[in-house]
Amino acid sequence: MSLADRLKAEIAATGPIAVSDYMARCLFDPADGYYAVRPALGEDGDFITAPLVSQMFGELIGLWATETWLRMGAPSRVLLVEMGPGDGTLMSDALRAARLAPAFLEAADLWLIDPSGPLRARQARALSDAPLSPRWAETLEALPEDAPVLLIANELLDCLPARQFLRDGPGWAERVVGLDAQGALALGLRPALRPEGAPADLPPGLVWELSVAQQALGLQVAGRVTATGGAALFIDYGRDRPEAGDTLQALHRHCKVDPLADPGRADLTVWADFPAFQAAARAAGAASGLLNQGTFLRRLGVEQRAAALAAARPDRQEMVARQLSRLIDDDQMGRLFKAVAIWNPADAPPPAFEDLAEEAS
Repeated sequence: MSLADRLKAEIAATGPIAVSDYMARCLFDPADGYYAVRPALGEDGDFITAPLVSQMFGELIGLWATETWLRMGAPSRVLLVEMGPGDGTLMSDALRAARLAPAFLEAADLWLIDPSGPLRARQARALSDAPLSPRWAETLEALPEDAPVLLIANELLDCLPARQFLRDGPGWAERVVGLDAQGALALGLRPALRPEGAPADLPPGLVWELSVAQQALGLQVAGRVTATGGAALFIDYGRDRPEAGDTLQALHRHCKVDPLADPGRADLTVWADFPAFQAAARAAGAASGLLNQGTFLRRLGVEQRAAALAAARPDRQEMVARQLSRLIDDDQMGRLFKAVAIWNPADAPPPAFEDLAEEAS
């Protein structure tokens, strides 16, 4: 029985489910979930992430990690962790850049957090020649707790489910997935209380998204870096201020498709809610700062790195220029994508976030 058929049977028996529950089933169902069974990245897949745009992205994050380690006092042991490492490209590029700091590699234990069997296999292949051998864990809680952590996550928050609410006349309603008269999956509404953070005067019809999962991760990561030391870097597309908007989308072969059309066959995402994510981290005692991706990468020296690559390979100059533009230009990934750092306030702010230290705590 397909995931669609199982969802229809469950809804018929017990009633409609929240959009967040539907999204979680489509992505993580053990038998038919997108990431559990058929994740498709790259030109021939469903979407392209920044590490697949250019090697510069992962290289700069590798240098970010080594410099952050130095600012922590160069501890003799540190956990280098990537959550949601995709096909392993980002970490492969990061470790190649980190070869410039052999003391860091000597101190680092590499951990990848990913429950997806197909993706773990791709990560193992990508890192087969890397200077560090990875170990895998399914959750952050499963990591050793006897060392500080340097955690990296690119396009992870957008796959953490969100509930959707809207004003419905004088009251509020939650958007749910139910069945229409023909028995097909369909969106509907059920009465609800005003969600946390939503303005009381939100105009009718506008959607307010609430991701408990994103907030819980912010709290969890902050708890880890404040307990053992370290820092975390999250890069994703999303909002940098509280605002309404329906951001649920499904991607298949680089095209937007109906999220209800074929559960488990497409990648479902929502925007990262960075204000709520950071608020949760700060509530746990961590410091946090936010930059748009263009500013973040410029501060790390992406333009100088692009110039060096172009000088080394003049025949690839135009390609490097296109890659740079896609990563940092406002009308590409530069403004929509944000970089958020979470760090132990006892440590120096990580690279690129120095001027945000006072407002971060």
